[in-house]
Amino acid sequence: MTNPSTQKIWTRDFLFVFLTQIAFSSAYCTLIPTLPIYFSHVGSTEIQIGVLIGALGITSLVVRPFVGKALLKHAEKAFMVTGILLFALGSLGYVFAFSFWLLLMARIIQGIGSALLFTAGVTWVANASPETRLGQSLSYYYLAFNVGFAVTPTFGMFLMNAYGFTVLFVTCAGITLCSLGLTTRLRRRPISLPGKINPKEGSLLSRKAIPTSVMAMVNSMTWGAVTAFFPLYALTHGVSNPGLFFSVFALMIVSGRALGGRIIDLHSRERVILPSLVVATAAMIILVFSKTLPLFVLVAMVWGLGHAFLFPALAAYTLERTGSSPGPAMATFSAFDELGMGLGSVVAGIILRLSSYPVMFLCLALLGILNIVYFCFFVKKRESKGL
Repeated sequence: MTNPSTQKIWTRDFLFVFLTQIAFSSAYCTLIPTLPIYFSHVGSTEIQIGVLIGALGITSLVVRPFVGKALLKHAEKAFMVTGILLFALGSLGYVFAFSFWLLLMARIIQGIGSALLFTAGVTWVANASPETRLGQSLSYYYLAFNVGFAVTPTFGMFLMNAYGFTVLFVTCAGITLCSLGLTTRLRRRPISLPGKINPKEGSLLSRKAIPTSVMAMVNSMTWGAVTAFFPLYALTHGVSNPGLFFSVFALMIVSGRALGGRIIDLHSRERVILPSLVVATAAMIILVFSKTLPLFVLVAMVWGLGHAFLFPALAAYTLERTGSSPGPAMATFSAFDELGMGLGSVVAGIILRLSSYPVMFLCLALLGILNIVYFCFFVKKRESKGL
């Protein structure tokens, strides 16, 4: 019998997928602290900023289920290449987009691109990874996003402040295209077509994946709200480079997943998910009272620690609940995740328009508490009943 610990994760193609994700995520994350500032610069209101930031996630919600179903019959590589090209096109589109509707079009194009790349990438990992090391494989794959996230938000702010928005967007497109060269090196992976597909599994969304996908959505609402409005909040409190907050957040995730990725497979998913939810919620409670850079850094550290294990553990939990056909399962999971990002920024924009930043952050903390209650009293109970 093969020892699970000796089954290889870091194959040649896994390395190329990992590096592709780093390059793509670097471009993606360069825009996180800079786009809200750019949208404000061209005259967008708080609600319009929320809609523009959220448009990417809402677009992905529509696209990802179709991608997941298509991945049952087609290889992931073509979807990844198409996604990269579309995201680069959307990045260049910002150079020429100054009205709300043109900006919205660029966001939709990027939403389609990210849906193709992220869904195909995580499906590739789910299909190619050793079953006994699935959690660790997913943890490493999601780590690639955070490696890109560790540096590029600060780098994006530097480009914006030093050279302006045009250089920022052209650079973002160039970084995106770097991932294209990596993706083309992937060997063609044979498709393992499922046998007779249950009609419920053959639909666009995986029914069994919905409970954990709802958790991912609620968690990502916090992410969408913070990425949309924290940069503006930090600027009002004298922090010239809000990208530092996101870099610290990412470094905590990188450290946690690199050093503790195996924890996700050594313990039950519930024992990893619940503490992670509690820690992530605590970060939002601290943010309610934070107005200085040291406190912002503390929030980033706590928030990063919670997220280090939460997302890969939820993804692995989803795959275990759904069994076969990882394409539709991960498409459902990632679609709800993207929907959460979109809803979070839109709802936060409305709350901010009617109240203040501390009230908005308090609402995010309450969302975290609701997620904990939902997990403890609904998801775990359904699992124990085999539903």
